[in-house]
Amino acid sequence: MRMFAAVVPPAEVIEDLDAFLEVRREAGPFRWTQADQLHLTLAFMADVADHKLDGLVDRLERAAQKRRPTTATITGGGAFPNVARAKVLWAGVDVDDPAELDRLASGARTAASTSGIEVDGRRFRRHVTVARMGRPVETTPWVRLLDAYRGPSWALDEVALVASHLGEGPRRRPRYETVATFPLGRGAT
Repeated sequence: MRMFAAVVPPAEVIEDLDAFLEVRREAGPFRWTQADQLHLTLAFMADVADHKLDGLVDRLERAAQKRRPTTATITGGGAFPNVARAKVLWAGVDVDDPAELDRLASGARTAASTSGIEVDGRRFRRHVTVARMGRPVETTPWVRLLDAYRGPSWALDEVALVASHLGEGPRRRPRYETVATFPLGRGAT
């Protein structure tokens, strides 16, 4: 099973970003991320065996309990690997306590690896993917546009474990299924 641990912004935050992007989608040669798939990935796991799922759930719950809630805002933007040859266009995520979010991501990655699950080795970057490109594209105007965006703030207070079912969504895109959610800070010492 393909899975990821993520922060999923509340509906009103996603609706605000989606409305900002909606009027601009016709102009970009991109595969835009659907509103129901917007999230901040903490740890990506390409192959989770069924027999390792219970251990992963337990460890993610403990990792979430160790972290404090913070306030988050989707704002700004960028591109991977860079604006001149972008394959991914993203919106940034600003948080009141960046170190706490970094520790949350590290805890999610550790929960997966100690469960015997291989984790994508890329460095954690606070972002929400808004579009992908089939070939490298110059995206400077799009990044400038995203730099003008600032969405509503919200309480970042839980982590979701999400299964990604490839090819089962609209237009053969992935379908996401939330397997479990874990509140932050419950029982923290």
